[in-house]
Amino acid sequence: MTDDRTTGTDPGEVTLGRIETEVALLMRFGEATRRGTGTMEHRLLDRAAYVILRHLADAGPQNVSALAATLNLDGSTVTRQLSAMQRDGLIARAPDPTDGRGTVVSPTAAGLQRMAAVQAARTRLYGDILATWSPDDRDTLAQLLHRLNQALQSRPRPR
Repeated sequence: MTDDRTTGTDPGEVTLGRIETEVALLMRFGEATRRGTGTMEHRLLDRAAYVILRHLADAGPQNVSALAATLNLDGSTVTRQLSAMQRDGLIARAPDPTDGRGTVVSPTAAGLQRMAAVQAARTRLYGDILATWSPDDRDTLAQLLHRLNQALQSRPRPR
């Protein structure tokens, strides 16, 4: 490793570069771990359906535009994902009581059941992966990941 003082590299930039690398690796290893896990529960939902169902379970029924804004996705992308989820019986649509032209999306019992199975499998997996970590380290990781996700979510989207 080089000494940042002799290369003229800003230590803050070095740290940001390390963060960028670690986040890229986290996404890569997370997906590889999900695909490489032998249990069926991990494959009950694709990543998009899982995230949508988790959000709907926490926030309640949403219209497509609110869901897209919350997940920082384009409305047409969310609409396509929801159409596939509706075909699979994971979500239901109902008229939006505040806007007669729109619809509100909510999880079905089957969708919630699949989501819960995936969540339980992932929780067990991370329990195994982090088994040697102290409870304080696990808590710190959870807090920092939450802060990172909040910062990513609140970042303005380019138009």
